[in-house]
Amino acid sequence: MFEPVATARRGAVACCTFTTEQEDVVQWLIWALPALVIGLAIGAGIGILIYKKSVQSQIRQIEAEARLQLEATRSEQKDLILRATDEALRLRTEAEAQIREARAALAKQEERLQRKEENLDRKIEGLERRERQLQQRERQMEQLHQEAEQLRQQQRAELERISALSQEEARAIILKRVEDETRDEAARRIREIEKNVREEADKLARKVISMAIQRCASEYVAEVTVSTVALPSEELKGRIIGREGRNIRAFEQLTGVDIIVDDTPEAVTLSCHDPVRREVARLALIKLLKDGRIHPTRIEEVVSKTQQEVEQIMREEGERVAYEANVQGLHPDLIKLLGRLKYRTSYGQNVLQHSLECALLAAHIAAEIGANINVAKTAALLHDIGKAVDHEVQGPHALIGAEIARRLGKSPAIVHAIAAHHNDEEPQTVEAWLVQAVDAISGGRPGARRETLDLYIKRLEALETVATSFSGVQRAFAVQAGREVRVMVQPDAIDDLGSIHLARDVAKKIEESLQYPGQIKVTVIRETRAVDYAR
Repeated sequence: MFEPVATARRGAVACCTFTTEQEDVVQWLIWALPALVIGLAIGAGIGILIYKKSVQSQIRQIEAEARLQLEATRSEQKDLILRATDEALRLRTEAEAQIREARAALAKQEERLQRKEENLDRKIEGLERRERQLQQRERQMEQLHQEAEQLRQQQRAELERISALSQEEARAIILKRVEDETRDEAARRIREIEKNVREEADKLARKVISMAIQRCASEYVAEVTVSTVALPSEELKGRIIGREGRNIRAFEQLTGVDIIVDDTPEAVTLSCHDPVRREVARLALIKLLKDGRIHPTRIEEVVSKTQQEVEQIMREEGERVAYEANVQGLHPDLIKLLGRLKYRTSYGQNVLQHSLECALLAAHIAAEIGANINVAKTAALLHDIGKAVDHEVQGPHALIGAEIARRLGKSPAIVHAIAAHHNDEEPQTVEAWLVQAVDAISGGRPGARRETLDLYIKRLEALETVATSFSGVQRAFAVQAGREVRVMVQPDAIDDLGSIHLARDVAKKIEESLQYPGQIKVTVIRETRAVDYAR
């Protein structure tokens, strides 16, 4: 082990010559190197031992971890086995439950099939029993038929013996009688058919003639129910309509007249069956166009003033007609109602002019036959006074006029003549018959009347009457040639929801009580106004 050190030492001594100090150093190195080598060897051995122990410790640690992992693996395997066992038990339980349910369903189905089979057996037994009963009845019917045949033969033989006629002779007599009866019946049927044909021909002829009359009268209806107002320029149509239509809506609500703004150049049309309202609307619109200020407040003011003016015109017309007829002592209300007839037509004939004609005719005829001239001409002048308010009061216009005359102080003879001019009362006096005669003379002259217009107006008045028959309704206007009814309600009596119900009720009553072509729109208008003044 120390051979390399000795060899080095000998080499160094042989090759070099050192001083004393150097020799000491060399000797120290000679002795130190072996000691160092020995220390290194010892340290290496100790390190090897330490490393060996650390490796053994790691091995033991790895073995412990391996044992822990093995135990964990075994625990997981046990858990898996337990879960697999539980799942198998669950699946088995579910399978058994499904099997039990299937068996129960099969049992119910078998029971149901068994009941069906029992029912079928009972039905078959019932059918067999009915078949036996039918067979028995057939045998009985056959037996009864044979007995009836025997009785018929016996009766025939007895009839031949009593009548001393054979079967062929009796058949010939019966056939002859049947033939005569059939010929008479055929003749009656032919007469009935001819009668029906004539009636159908008459109906067809009336239909054709009425269609022709209607076509001829259509323009006249438009003339007497429509008024046209000329405009200075087309720009005024927009001002009449107003922003969002508020001007035209306010105008129509206040007047009850429908304004038609179409492509007609420099003109608008006013449509309404009531001539008084139409005249008020026409005059008011003309004033608004001249004034130039068109807004809801101004429209209300002008319409109110125009209504007063039209009432004054009607009063003056009533006085004029009474003066021309030489009828004196009329109540102011009668004169006012008489003036309203200026704007009323009957079968296309102006009622005011018709009343004046009747009064003049009655005066001449009464003078010729010796009747009471004053009673005759007064009753003839007032006989249609009920038509001035017949759209506001229900009932025949003759009875309405008679009641007005009675209330305003006319004599019973005049009241009776007014009430009886359409046979609502039986005529009892010469003057009553005279009023009937002059009414027929004035209305029956050629071209005086047309029936289509009067029916048209009555239909519109019936629409307004139906609408005003409901409580809470303030006014009602039939517009658009009877295709729309506008109902103005009292806002404190009917709320918004009540307006919806009222529109439906009015439409339903119109359907039940009136006959009309097409459909009718019902519009309920509820308006609340708040007015105050700045002082």
